[in-house]
Amino acid sequence: MARQKTLREAIRPDAQGKVRDLYDLGDSLLFVASDRLSAFDYVLEDTIPFKGEILTRLSLFWFDLLADVTANHLLSIETGDLPLRFAPFASQLAGRFMLVRKARMSPVECIVRGYLAGSALKEYRERGTACGIPLPEGLVESSRLDEPLYTPSTKAAVGDHDENVSFARTVEMLGSDEAGQLRERSLAVYRAAHDYAQERGIVIADTKFEFGRLPDGQMVLADEVLTPDSSRFWPLDAYAPGRPQASFDKQFVRDWLSANWDMQGTPPRLPADVVEATSAKYIQAFERLTGTPFVPLTA
Repeated sequence: MARQKTLREAIRPDAQGKVRDLYDLGDSLLFVASDRLSAFDYVLEDTIPFKGEILTRLSLFWFDLLADVTANHLLSIETGDLPLRFAPFASQLAGRFMLVRKARMSPVECIVRGYLAGSALKEYRERGTACGIPLPEGLVESSRLDEPLYTPSTKAAVGDHDENVSFARTVEMLGSDEAGQLRERSLAVYRAAHDYAQERGIVIADTKFEFGRLPDGQMVLADEVLTPDSSRFWPLDAYAPGRPQASFDKQFVRDWLSANWDMQGTPPRLPADVVEATSAKYIQAFERLTGTPFVPLTA
């Protein structure tokens, strides 16, 4: 019996991100999350089982939980609402697609940091700042910041690096009103999500959001939201400032690559145990945050 083609083989995406394939449906978009994994701005050759479904279902969970904080771009997740030409692929798409409203996306990625980690930690050690923002003396790796920091960046194409920019630069790019709304909305979403996640035993150390405007001018939260791909998730019961933290996110893969790759050329293949452990971490994050066991929907 011949193998059924995948959706990507049968219908070419109109656009492709590091993880998602986008199909233009005229007045809406079809987002399909793959199991691809990016690290250090490279899309790795190995995929992570169930990853795309977890990213989608976790984003849907947050869209619903944060509905009182911000509107979002979601239209439907029902396979019955798929356009006719996508119907034969319903079993492939279940759990990993979203039909969304078209929005004019901001060129700024909205990053919020509640703890000192990653590039912010490196800069703090060198200059006492994080993305140019002065921080108090005496902070250590993984310290919780007195207030979350809004540290935006410009979006890069696949294979390029995002560039951190100051809030003042976003004002130059977007105008004071738009830049201010992005900052306030991002901080509000982060605070609400952080407090909820902490009750579920997860520390959201930092995360990034994307916002856009609908044709009627409404600002909406878009793309993925508060997933292990877009956030640092740490187990609360193991959190201790002054050292690296265990994580539920792709930091596990970053750490393996850092130890096994000189950052020259293309990244190496991931060992099977790293792939399996990464998939397990994504599942654990989903189950802790939603309070429900992960049962795959995609065939």
